[in-house]
Amino acid sequence: MTQIALTRQPTPERRLQAERLLGTAALREAQALRYQVFSAEFDAKLKGAEQGLDLDDFDEHCAHIGVRDLNNGRLVATTRLLDHRAAAGLGRFYSEEEFNLHGLLQLQGPVLEIGRTCVDPAYRNGATIAVLWGELAEVLNEGGYRYLMGCASIPMQDGGIQAQAIMQRLRERYLCTEHLRAEPKNPLPPLELPGNVIAEMPPLLKAYMRLGAKVCGEPCWDPDFQVADVFILLKRDELCPRYARHFKAAV
Repeated sequence: MTQIALTRQPTPERRLQAERLLGTAALREAQALRYQVFSAEFDAKLKGAEQGLDLDDFDEHCAHIGVRDLNNGRLVATTRLLDHRAAAGLGRFYSEEEFNLHGLLQLQGPVLEIGRTCVDPAYRNGATIAVLWGELAEVLNEGGYRYLMGCASIPMQDGGIQAQAIMQRLRERYLCTEHLRAEPKNPLPPLELPGNVIAEMPPLLKAYMRLGAKVCGEPCWDPDFQVADVFILLKRDELCPRYARHFKAAV
């Protein structure tokens, strides 16, 4: 019998590149990735689901950025950005669908809202987030934005146990209503927590906290996405020095 020795081919190194998602085709890629992630992980009720897309009325008013794997051409991460001028034209930021934002008009300096951030599960690591953060930094610098704000989600499939446990940690270390207070329009119901709960913070929420973001109030229950949304605010001149390098001239 002839035996053939098989040698395992090395996995090619990923080549990730950030880009501005311009035009209809690029936006559709972002909406398709959002649909894949949100429907699979949250069983979210999404407008556009029959087309395999996550659509809403804010997309056309937002700038969209993403991360592409150059080895296969796939879009593997995306987020969208709504600035204060576009929000004024719309009459609201997306976050105001879920929160009454007390103090928003008193913030000193331009504001940029981040939302609908998602990363392909196979690429969910620090390297991908760093590439996305680098492009976000470029947008912050170009627009001279002083504040970055938005929502970060905690899954609620367990009935809210993790969300309540994570909020306990956030209240102790990251709660700050000095600049803005976010009042949820649909607060989470009270829940008695077991004593042995281990709270694992979702990667994106953890990434925001590492940047230096603060939580501005209690979470809002979003039944369409089956998540608890936490409102975060990042003041550009309070970026954590360890992560500020991603933001180049931002500090």
